[in-house]
Amino acid sequence: MQTELSAAIDRVLRSGWFVLGPEVSAFEAEFASYCGAKHCVSLANGTDALELALRALDIGEGKAVLTVANAGMYSTVAILAAGAKPVYAEVRPDTLLVDTADVARILEHEKIDAIIVTHLYGLLGDIRQVIELARARGIPVIEDCAQAHGAVRDGRKAGSFGDIACFSFYPTKNLGALGDGGAIVTSRDDLAGKVRQLRQYGWSGKYHAELPGGRNSRLDEMQAAVLRVMLPRLDQWNARRREIAARYSRGIEHPKVTVPAIHGDDYVAHLYVIRTPERDRLKQHLAGAGIPCDIHYPVPDYAQEACRHLFEGVDRPVTAQACGEVLTLPCFPEMADDEVDFIIARVNSW
Repeated sequence: MQTELSAAIDRVLRSGWFVLGPEVSAFEAEFASYCGAKHCVSLANGTDALELALRALDIGEGKAVLTVANAGMYSTVAILAAGAKPVYAEVRPDTLLVDTADVARILEHEKIDAIIVTHLYGLLGDIRQVIELARARGIPVIEDCAQAHGAVRDGRKAGSFGDIACFSFYPTKNLGALGDGGAIVTSRDDLAGKVRQLRQYGWSGKYHAELPGGRNSRLDEMQAAVLRVMLPRLDQWNARRREIAARYSRGIEHPKVTVPAIHGDDYVAHLYVIRTPERDRLKQHLAGAGIPCDIHYPVPDYAQEACRHLFEGVDRPVTAQACGEVLTLPCFPEMADDEVDFIIARVNSW
């Protein structure tokens, strides 16, 4: 692959075209086709994708967006940047994905203008159920696919269910660039057209700003060329991630550790997340064996120092408990089975 990457980068350098050129156009067409969507509009990063998706849906001041609070602040940052108000649904205790029963409860009692469904850790959420609830009320649905590139359910890929979907191509993602990058995909011509304008200052033509809320948010030619090399390998990488996750879930047997269920193609194992009420002790134990772990994510959005004054009285007990227990084990396609088994043994010996 290194040879192909070098050739792709050299191709861009020789072309002398570095922004919104043929590599971007080609990647957008290829990624839209991969996702089963009509359009892909590439952007500078995944958080811009969320914000510009909201703006394309005319979500702004005075609007409310339903989301979850256990996914690292990304949707909250985008909602606040658009001038809207986040409303947090509870998550399911088994998957830590949005609880559709709580979505239904909130929709009965509050006016919601858009819903963001986060496919957390690489597992597709209950997207069809959420869309059914939303459609009955005329509410648009945004898929946050930043951790779910290539996940499939009922023959459809992540990003093909909602009105618009958002992706990140940060280097550690299942489909990652060599720097920041993002995109939206959609089959709605109107939304694709708005995002194309918003990513370049809201222009209707050069130096003619038409849409408010525009900015400079473009995927460059170099990253697009790199992503074109990576994309054909994505399904193979996802399959290997699933193998590693399944090996963990079958092998870890500790009374204080809860492991994820073994899933099918609707899970691309972006992160392998276990739970224990003694997370810090286990993390320290694994660090002593040279095993790096991380926490995705330690603080509910509504409790973050930067914005908790906006959410006084908000409490989501399942979310809060999960944030105190989750621990992410290494999971990436290049891992060897003996490396996975070494980590399993260290967890079991805790």
